[in-house]
Amino acid sequence: MILFHRTALAEQMAQQLLRPGLLDQGLRSGLFLSGLRRTGKTTFLRQDLIPALEALGAIVIYVDLWTDTRANPATLIHAAIQRALAELQAPGSGVLARLKRLKGLDVGAAGFKFGFQLNEVGAKGGVTLADALTEVVDKARTDVVLIVDEVQQALAGEDGAQMLLAIKAARDAINPRPATAGHFIFIGTGSHRAQVVGMTLQGKHAFAGATSVDYPTLDGDYVAHVLDGLRLEGARVQPSLPVAVEAFDTLGRRPEELIRALRQLQQEDPAEADRFLPVIAATLKTAAADVELRKVEDLGTLAGAVFDRVARAEGDATGLFGAQALADYTAQLAREVTADQVQRVADELRDANLIIRKGHGVYAVTDPFVQTAWRERKALGGGTRS
Repeated sequence: MILFHRTALAEQMAQQLLRPGLLDQGLRSGLFLSGLRRTGKTTFLRQDLIPALEALGAIVIYVDLWTDTRANPATLIHAAIQRALAELQAPGSGVLARLKRLKGLDVGAAGFKFGFQLNEVGAKGGVTLADALTEVVDKARTDVVLIVDEVQQALAGEDGAQMLLAIKAARDAINPRPATAGHFIFIGTGSHRAQVVGMTLQGKHAFAGATSVDYPTLDGDYVAHVLDGLRLEGARVQPSLPVAVEAFDTLGRRPEELIRALRQLQQEDPAEADRFLPVIAATLKTAAADVELRKVEDLGTLAGAVFDRVARAEGDATGLFGAQALADYTAQLAREVTADQVQRVADELRDANLIIRKGHGVYAVTDPFVQTAWRERKALGGGTRS
């Protein structure tokens, strides 16, 4: 993927997180950013948001739970926190130099000295995460931001759930203090939109009530950047910007898919670039949508009926479990369908990241790209492909 910096967006988000106005105060309860895979979330975090947060003096701790999906998520988070604290103790480290420059701190040549051993953080009988991070905030006199990428992985086991509770405890220990020297900000991001949004809606989760927003996808500025790169490289076939932007939208604003489409375009007549690119994009879109729609088919006919009701709704879908909906399902399947059966199927669709629960009884298709493909296929008289 071609690197495209989104500096203005990152600086705006950093300001809202670290220096919130009245309407942004809720971000201190936690920010959950959800977006589909391959839309540039991790690149934005690493290349833009983290530098913007650090430029405002924050200590940023980042961990990606997909770096090792076999590892215990709690272990990965603990390790990331311990590495960050070790850097604060290391003479001449980059984070110390930045804090000295931005905050005017006099921490001496040896770095910070904590009243605990790093391997004690979060260990049984050791210092709690809340106490450790409180000491960091007080000594550094600045904000600490913990970013957990693919945060939904923490739901995979009890250790991960307990880790989220420990993170929430740190937030509650630090932020409400009237004279706190800094705040603790938690950002969770993930590609499983249904699960990420659910972490802020369901009372059983540690961060119920936190702010959940969609990742702002790339737009025409990114496409223009890519086309500029093609021109500089002397690419043989170059489409116009409006046609390329339309193709990017067709491909669900996925940078890798756009590059793939432009690579295929190089095999065509340069004079026909604007005619061929939409066809290539539509073909790639169909192939990608088939993978997702196959999941609906695999879940059975009732799942297809429930998904269809959500996908065809204008706006958010409601009434999935109502009397009229149950009658419709019963007629479609030629057998009685109960509310409990619909609830089970709805949960399976959510687990497959096909639909998202946006509130009590309110659902939507997770990926608008897939919703459009479903509607188009239905309009042609088909469903999922066999």
